[in-house]
Amino acid sequence: MGSVTTKKHASGLEYVDVDTPLCKARIFMQGAQIDLFQPKGEKTLLWVSSADDYQPGSGIRGGIPICWPWFGMSDTPDWPQHGFARTSLWTLESVQMRSEAVELKFALAITEENRQYWPHDTRVEVMFTLAETLTVSLINTNLDNQPVSLTQALHTYLPINDIHQLTASGFEGSQYIEFGEGPYQQPGDEVKFEAETDRVYTKLSQSQLLHTPDGTIEISRENSQSAVLWNPWIDKSQRLSRFNCDDYLSMVCLEAANVLEDKLTLAPNESHTLTTKIGWKA
Repeated sequence: MGSVTTKKHASGLEYVDVDTPLCKARIFMQGAQIDLFQPKGEKTLLWVSSADDYQPGSGIRGGIPICWPWFGMSDTPDWPQHGFARTSLWTLESVQMRSEAVELKFALAITEENRQYWPHDTRVEVMFTLAETLTVSLINTNLDNQPVSLTQALHTYLPINDIHQLTASGFEGSQYIEFGEGPYQQPGDEVKFEAETDRVYTKLSQSQLLHTPDGTIEISRENSQSAVLWNPWIDKSQRLSRFNCDDYLSMVCLEAANVLEDKLTLAPNESHTLTTKIGWKA
C-alpha cells in the first residue's frame, strides 16, 4: 500500500511525504503546495527552481502554487500577488489509501489577519489524487448569504528539458490576451517559444500536450474555460526572486484557471471544483 508520513524540511516547513507502488509525492502544509510528483519508473512531472530555499512565508518557486482568491495582482495596492492561500498554513483533513490511488484533502481556515483581504464566509479545500497521474482539485463553497466572486489558478510548473525543443499543442480555435493586449486568435494548433510568453487563453479545449525531449506530458482541466501559459524567457528571469537566470530553459507553466470573463461567482451554498490532471502520455 505504501506510506503517508509527516516530515519537516531543513527550513522548518512541514510536509506530507507519500511513497506508494505507483508514485512518490511531497505536499507542504504551507500553501498546500505539491512540489514533487513522480510516477514510479518515470521522470518527475513537476519542476522546482534549485534557487528556492523553502523559506516560511514565501511560496515555493515551482510545483503547483495555489493562486486564491485572486490571480495576479489585486486591484488593491500592496495586497499579496496571487492571493494569500499559497503562503498560508493549510490543515491535512483526510487521507484515503487505496490500491489504485492515495487521496489527501487539505483545508484552509481564514485567519483574522486574512479577513482583511477576504471577509466572506467560504470554505476552500484542495484534493490531491496520487496514482500514475496527478489530479489536483480546488473546491470552493460559498457559505455566505450573498454571492461571492473570485479568480483562481493552479499555477503548475512543468519540466520540459529544453524550451527551444518544446512544442505545446491543443490550442486550435482558442484566443488569448498577452501583456494586457488582445484578444488575439491563436494561429493553428501549436505554440513554440522564442520570447517571453505570458498568455491567458480562453475558448480553449480541455486538454493540451507538451512535447518535450523527455516525452509528452498531457495536461487536462475541468470546470475551467481559461488557462495561463507562461515562460519568463531571458530578461525577466534575471528579475524573478528564487529563480536562476537560466531556469527559463527547463520549465513552462500551463495553469488551469478561472480568470477574466471565466471568473467564479458562487451563489449562496453553491460549490465549484477546479481540477487539473497531469501525466506522461504513453
